[in-house]
Amino acid sequence: MRWLRLLKIITVSLRFGLDQMLIDAGSRLRFASLLRVTRFGRRFDAPRAVRLRQALEALGPIFVKFGQMLSTRRDLLPPDLADELAKLQDRVPPFPSELAIARLEAFYGRPLDQVFARFERVPVASASVAQVHFALLPSGEDVAVKVLRPGIERVIANDIALMETAAALLERVWSEGRRLKAREVVAEFSKHLGDELDLMREASNCSQLRRNFRDSPLLAVPEVYWDYCGPAVMVMQRMYGLPVSQVEALRAQGVDMAALSRAGVEIFFTQVFRDGFFHADMHPGNIFVAPDGQYIALDFGIMGTLTDVDKNYLAQNFLAFFQRDYKRVAQAHVDAGWVPRGTRVDEFEAAIRAVCEPIFDKPLKEIEFGRTLLRLFQVSRRFNVEIQPQLVMLQKTLLNIEGLGRQLDPDLDLWKTAKPFLERWMSEQVGWRALRRKLVEEAPGWALTLPELPRLAHRVLSRSAALDALPDDARAERRHRRQLRWLRIVSVLLAVLIAVELWRAFHH
Repeated sequence: MRWLRLLKIITVSLRFGLDQMLIDAGSRLRFASLLRVTRFGRRFDAPRAVRLRQALEALGPIFVKFGQMLSTRRDLLPPDLADELAKLQDRVPPFPSELAIARLEAFYGRPLDQVFARFERVPVASASVAQVHFALLPSGEDVAVKVLRPGIERVIANDIALMETAAALLERVWSEGRRLKAREVVAEFSKHLGDELDLMREASNCSQLRRNFRDSPLLAVPEVYWDYCGPAVMVMQRMYGLPVSQVEALRAQGVDMAALSRAGVEIFFTQVFRDGFFHADMHPGNIFVAPDGQYIALDFGIMGTLTDVDKNYLAQNFLAFFQRDYKRVAQAHVDAGWVPRGTRVDEFEAAIRAVCEPIFDKPLKEIEFGRTLLRLFQVSRRFNVEIQPQLVMLQKTLLNIEGLGRQLDPDLDLWKTAKPFLERWMSEQVGWRALRRKLVEEAPGWALTLPELPRLAHRVLSRSAALDALPDDARAERRHRRQLRWLRIVSVLLAVLIAVELWRAFHH
């Protein structure tokens, strides 16, 4: 089976001239003379980027998803390839409903009419790894039932194995293969695809996002019905709304498009900076809008996470960009170790300024973020900036937000919309607000150690009295007594702060 798949990949690659793309790239390629023989009798009128997209489409949905992921790696791909791969659409015909029903009945262990009060045989959505049917639970809730394609695990395992082999070969025979990190890119794709194949993981992602935005007027997230879920089946609340791409229909419903675009920006920054947990596949097919203008999130297979260090770094950089403090941006990269030691901060600052300065004070419709990002990646390549994997999905999501905002309200000013949110978030990370929050977070642990402070102080003072009886240098003795005084002061202040915060915590 794998050999047949490999034969198809080779055939498609030759048909669209992917072998010639390696030669035409202009880099040293081992066995290039052997590949040049395959050029005989073939002419390719379409540009290389178009041929690459067509080849991936011909190879099927897994390769299409791989191309979609590659389109986000503008730090690795030439601009023409990245732009063309971004056009890939994951349009997959549904698989027979009989197979979906058989998989569901095998999972539940009984006929489907004993599980659901109603099950709609015609799917409402179909993608590369799963499709969705509407149903009604016996308790009366309308639900959406997501079921994996039968045999998709085996198909993906075979394709990933072939991609890994091809990536290893590419790095061996092509001088640019190692710089493009071919094996690393395939490993990243394999991880995300593996996450999408576990619907229990997707259900937990959905549940976490719903908890983060509970009672939010901006974003609605469906409820998960855990009793009906498994690794290959996910059952969640059916949501009612229109796809965000249907702008005219939304306007006809009276939705304020300018407010909707601003809400999208706020949702994005809330997920990133408040929660460090964000929906990383926010294309229009996964976002609906309710009649009251509230966003509805769907499809939670791809989520991104950020550590506190990542969030602080990003916030510092965003604010520095908004304030046009390019030296601070450059210095932050150096401090984070993202550029090699010895990099001249002033040169890095000048390069960043040349990219970013022209885009400020412009509405969204006059800013080409794709081109701006491309130039930033070119700067990154010039200064050997190490692109962090956890930020690649964030960059992709920001591009999705840009496209969404441009579609809803071309006059949206992304900078002015985001700056107050970031400033508010930063004020909560430093100063007295941050101190109070940390005190409240640590209060349970301090509640256990607070009663021990008098005993610890008594032990230190007793030890001090014993030391007084010993001959010692006068200077060392004075230093020791100063340390004791500071210890007493700090102990008292700490006890007071803990007591105040405990009182506030337990009386709110």
